[in-house]
Parts: sequence; C-alpha cells; structure tokens
Amino acid sequence: MTNSSPVKPHPIRGYLYIAAAGLLWALTASLGKAAFTNKLVAAAETPIDPLILSQTRTTLSWLALAPILLLVRGRAALAISRQDFGRTLLLGTLGIAGSNYFYYLAIERATVATAIVLQYTAPAWVLLYMLARHRQRPTLRRVGAVLMAVAGSALAIGVFAQGRIKLDAVGIAAALAAALSFAFYNIYGHHLLETHDRWTIITHTLMGAALFWLVVNPPWKVVAADYSGEQWLFLAVFAMLSMLLPFSFYFAGLQYLDATRAIVTSCLEPVFAILIAAVFLSEGLEPLQGVGVVVVLVASVVVQMPEK
Repeated sequence: MTNSSPVKPHPIRGYLYIAAAGLLWALTASLGKAAFTNKLVAAAETPIDPLILSQTRTTLSWLALAPILLLVRGRAALAISRQDFGRTLLLGTLGIAGSNYFYYLAIERATVATAIVLQYTAPAWVLLYMLARHRQRPTLRRVGAVLMAVAGSALAIGVFAQGRIKLDAVGIAAALAAALSFAFYNIYGHHLLETHDRWTIITHTLMGAALFWLVVNPPWKVVAADYSGEQWLFLAVFAMLSMLLPFSFYFAGLQYLDATRAIVTSCLEPVFAILIAAVFLSEGLEPLQGVGVVVVLVASVVVQMPEK
C-alpha cells in the first residue's frame, strides 16, 4: 500500500520516536537478563534460552500486530507489491533477525561489552554507505557526530574496565555482523518507508524475521523447552515491550529522519541502560562512563543541527 501523500518533515518528532525506542530497549534489557538467570520465575523451572527469547519476541509481535491491523484497516492495510514484499522479508531476515541473532552470538562467544561496542559502530557503517552512494556530504558536523556517538557508546558501557572486552574471533565477527545488520535495516527501512505506510512495512518485516527464526530454531525445539504458563506470559509481555512497541517507535522515527540521524540517535540506548542501572539497580557510574553519556548526548544534539 503506497502512501497517498509523503510524510512531512518533522525532525523533532523523529528524534523523540527513536529516543522512546531506545528507552524501551534499555528497560527490557534488564528483564531479558533476569529471564536468562531465571530470576522472574520459580527456581524449579527451566531458565529461558536467549535464542528462544529472541525468536518469540519477533514471532509473538507479528502474531499480535497482523490481526489487529487486518481488523482495524482491512486487507488493504497489508497490500504491497510482490517486489516490495520480497524487500520487507529481506529487511526482516538480514536486518531485524540478523542483528538479534549475531548480537546474542557475540554475547555468548565474547562479552556483553564486546557485543555492544562493536554493534554501535553501526553509525559509522551507515555514514560510509551514504557517502559512497553520494546521498550525503562528508561535512565536519555529520562525521563528528558519528564519531562522538561511537566513542561515547564505548565509554558509556565501560569499555576500559578490566575484563569487559574479550578478543574471541567468532564473537568479534558476530558483533560486526550485528552492526552491519543494524546499519542495513536503518538504510533499507528508511527507503521502504518513503513510499509505504509504516504499519504495512513493520508487519511484513516482522513476518520475515519470524520465518527466519522458524528455520534457525524449528517449533518443535521451542515446544521441547517445556516452559510453564508463567514463562509464556512473560515471553508475551516481553515481546510487546522489547519488540512491537520499540520497533513501532523506531520505524516511525525513520519516516522523519535520514538513516544517519536515526542511527546516531539510537546510541542513546546504552546511555539509558547505564542511567537506569545506576538509578534503579544501584550500579555505580564510573567517571569515564559519565563522560561517555555526555558525549552521546552531545552527538545526538549535533546531528540534529541543520546543515548549511
């Protein structure tokens, strides 16, 4: 379904949408960690596998959104050309599912810090692509904002703390693959949203990601995990809070921002995670982490400033 009129430029709204998505991802990161360690359910129950957590958050989001969209807007809401349908499946597979899969693989083989630091090199990859395709100019302000966002994210998660970085070849390769996937769905998603309603794109993209997970982890393996009703309830709530809502916000932001501005603003996620941990979980904030928080905030402001 093609938009009858293009979305009017409204950058402030776009930044707010991206920031809201980052805040939700930061909040649910602690929930995901608790699920891995089985702190949310009875000790006798099996902890939730990270792979199944990634799979169900996508699949359940799609199963929730598609019927609602059909009920509210009718079949026309999902109408899309065969070519663009294939593009949304590609976006869901290489973009959303790919970034999640490689991110968790990087965590498994290396450390959380290694995965996050390398994943948040994505703004640099987006900028390099935009420059190579002559879609943007290499202005000092734009390049500086990207470099500050990458450096600030690294400082915010405490990259210099002892034991935070683990040089595992597979882990590093997976983290870089996650960064490229993240960059891909910012660029490709923005392109599709220029001509289509965001709910149409989100629904088909989630379906592409869900199909990917069916191949990686077939349903019988999920059933074999033998999760309790309480755990399935958690998975359903987690899917809404960590996937459906934040991706709805993120794709809304991509309608108003170019890929570079959107992905630089997304670097607020680790900042939110650090601040939430410091305020609500009583985790200390090191001086360098505080510097990183400030650097990311400055980068987010700099990238918003209009070019001459």
